[in-house]
Amino acid sequence: MTKVHPKFPNTCDESLCDSKAAVVLTVWKKSLLFNCDGFTVYNANGELVFRVDNYMNCPRDNIVLMDASGLPLLSVRRKKLSLGDCWMVYDGETERDPILTARKNVNIITNRRTLAWVSSKRTILYEIEGSYSQRSCKILDERRNKKKTAEIKRKETVIGGVAFGKDVFKLIVESEMEPRVAMALTIILDQMFRSS
Repeated sequence: MTKVHPKFPNTCDESLCDSKAAVVLTVWKKSLLFNCDGFTVYNANGELVFRVDNYMNCPRDNIVLMDASGLPLLSVRRKKLSLGDCWMVYDGETERDPILTARKNVNIITNRRTLAWVSSKRTILYEIEGSYSQRSCKILDERRNKKKTAEIKRKETVIGGVAFGKDVFKLIVESEMEPRVAMALTIILDQMFRSS
């Protein structure tokens, strides 16, 4: 049986690796805990980096992104009483001063590629386009002339090129974006397009 993230020896000497290289994460839409819904995220060495554990009977309006040891990094909360699907990202488990706000694109007639807009203090930072159901999305930086800062892609096995399916995919994060922010936006996309 093929592993979600097989361990391979590190082929890049740390002194030779470019620090501006993209970070490739393997995202598994499965919690490490029994009877939970969530995500398990591994780095290129197969080490646990992030996790999300939500109990099945809890509301999905408050999701906490944790590091490997369980410390909260970011909280993703659905904005109540808003028009459309709107999510707020907070630092740690605080509930004041959101660092990001993501809104689902509701104008699909004129703009079919855009899934969501991400802003901070009423300034649009990112546009997310593509198809989350196909695990093919790009996060484009509006401040850098729509430069791609992160991408969600299907993951294939190293041998044979067999796709894992929708529950296992790659999150490729460029150096301009923090991996935890890219993962928070992935969680938001999963909530917005949950039936996909």
